[in-house]
Amino acid sequence: MAHTAPRTHLRTARPRRTGRRHPLVATVMALPLAVLLLVVFDGWETVATQASSVGVMLGR
Repeated sequence: MAHTAPRTHLRTARPRRTGRRHPLVATVMALPLAVLLLVVFDGWETVATQASSVGVMLGR
């Protein structure tokens, strides 16, 4: 019978980070998608409205 590695060893090789992402990092991650949607759907008003809503939610 072949020896196989236990599954728990594979999962513990790289611990998961816990916590929250910084709002600036989240914004940088979302901007390329927002620009793509802006170009594809030509919806400047929608993008501006969503950006305004996010700004209000973040308290800026």
